[in-house]
Amino acid sequence: MGAMEESTVADASTTKDLENGEDLEKESFITKDGTVDWKNNPADRRTTGGWKACPYILGNECCERLAYYGMSINLVVFLTDKLHQHNATASTNVTNWSGTCDITPLIGAFLADAYLGRYWTIAAFSSVYFVGMVLLTLSASVPSLKPPSCVGDVCPGASPGQIGSFYLALYLVALGTGGIKPCVSTFGADQFDDEDPSEKKYMTVFFNWFYFSINVGAMIASTFLVYIQQSVNWAWGFGIPAAAMGIAIVSFFIGSKQYRHQKPGGSPLTRIAQVIVAAIRNWRLRLPADETMLYEVDGKASAIEGSRKIQHTAEYSFLDKAAIEDKSRPTTKWNLCTVTQVEEVKILLRIVPIWASVIVFSTVYAQMSTLFVVQGLKMDYILGTFKVPSASLSMFDPLSVLILVPIYDRLLVPFVRKYTGHPQGFTQLQRMGIGLVISTISMVVAAVLEIQRLRVAREKGLVDADDKNFPKLLNAQLSIFWQIPQYFIIGASEVFTFIGQLEFFYEQSPDAMRSLGSALSLATVALGNYLSSLLVTIVTKITRRDGKPGWIADNLNHGHIDYFFWLLVALSVVNFLFYLPFAYRFKYKATK
Repeated sequence: MGAMEESTVADASTTKDLENGEDLEKESFITKDGTVDWKNNPADRRTTGGWKACPYILGNECCERLAYYGMSINLVVFLTDKLHQHNATASTNVTNWSGTCDITPLIGAFLADAYLGRYWTIAAFSSVYFVGMVLLTLSASVPSLKPPSCVGDVCPGASPGQIGSFYLALYLVALGTGGIKPCVSTFGADQFDDEDPSEKKYMTVFFNWFYFSINVGAMIASTFLVYIQQSVNWAWGFGIPAAAMGIAIVSFFIGSKQYRHQKPGGSPLTRIAQVIVAAIRNWRLRLPADETMLYEVDGKASAIEGSRKIQHTAEYSFLDKAAIEDKSRPTTKWNLCTVTQVEEVKILLRIVPIWASVIVFSTVYAQMSTLFVVQGLKMDYILGTFKVPSASLSMFDPLSVLILVPIYDRLLVPFVRKYTGHPQGFTQLQRMGIGLVISTISMVVAAVLEIQRLRVAREKGLVDADDKNFPKLLNAQLSIFWQIPQYFIIGASEVFTFIGQLEFFYEQSPDAMRSLGSALSLATVALGNYLSSLLVTIVTKITRRDGKPGWIADNLNHGHIDYFFWLLVALSVVNFLFYLPFAYRFKYKATK
């Protein structure tokens, strides 16, 4: 009997050891960054995330960008040809709308970080996006929703109702795309555990191929869809992007069970306000000589849901007073904050100068959808019997990216790594700085081309040729394909600055503010568009005094957009000089 009992105990002990071993083995496959699966259980890296989940996200991004660029690349032509707006007005309206598309991400980012999480934010705003695309298609296809065609030189203006329906659709798209844009790239990066070196090394690769996917969509839009819009009709030209958006939504939902999710951490704005208020309330308290005396919760996890603890830094020491415990007053979140919460605010302050430096870069980027298109309309766009749509030249921007991303990822990074010792070859800020220089070169090339175009126009007697007679004289003008270098160079600058920016804002933003960080990076594009609009407005107002045609004239042969390009060169140089010292002194985030 005793032997049987000993055997039973031994068996039970063995079973327990096996169970413990299985639990330990299972735990070893759990992600270390706090992500969960679709059932809200700790994410298992064997069944979730990584490259298993990324194809659905990359497919979603490719189709969504095809939809976005399919209706935006040629939008300035739709406004001038179909809504009969002037060049300057259409240019301003497009850049204002584009800017809005990059401001609305602040809404989506706040909801994702604070309450909904990235998955449900993408799902909700995708629906709004799709509705806007459908309404836009209707506004281009239903006769009562668009103005009559021009009769000779007489072009009837759009009615208030037609304008209203068009801009309702346009700004629903802006809200929809803005809501999902800060979440898709960060949601994709969430699929890699940045506490696991074997997964983290693929994060840079993901951002490279994420931007590659964006440009696959942009490439199709700037070739096939631009041709459909200008050679078939605008109903199909907007209808196909609407269908692409529907495919993007389906692609996203198919991968639902394989995604990893970061839990929302509550309102980031509230946490920022709490740090500022607590620091002000504790301004009379003396900072301890030992930084470990500053308040932080015990244990590995921070007090912020979905966030790791952040190491203390000495910068902006006034804010550290928010982490001093004052026993003379009740302990509340508005009187006492953790070191991690204080460091969140410090990180944002360190990021701001880098963020501001990308605004002028985005102003340069905005010229592709405005002045580059208008410039192309005054060049020889006939290739045999085929009319090359001016906006289709923008295909060389994504083509540049599609060519250069694999070269950067497979050739340049390993080569540079030999000399720098950095795993990614360049640091994120070095990569961004190189892009700022390249973008400046693109404006020099555009200005030189415009000087040559004006010279040929004067020599060939094309200065006063109106748009009606201009096509007959095209063979006397410079070929539109001379624009290829300026588009290609801007694409090269994107590979450095925009992709570097995506990675920088994801990695350097606090864990519970990563959607907000992505939104801030997108806001640089918005502010770049707004700055472009502001510059166009100011330049037009100043240079059209006393009846002069101005730099940006309705007939570009009477204007000087080369002067505008040189203005952007000067701004880019000043901006780069501003960027250098902040990039050099920047301290990268360190977590515990």
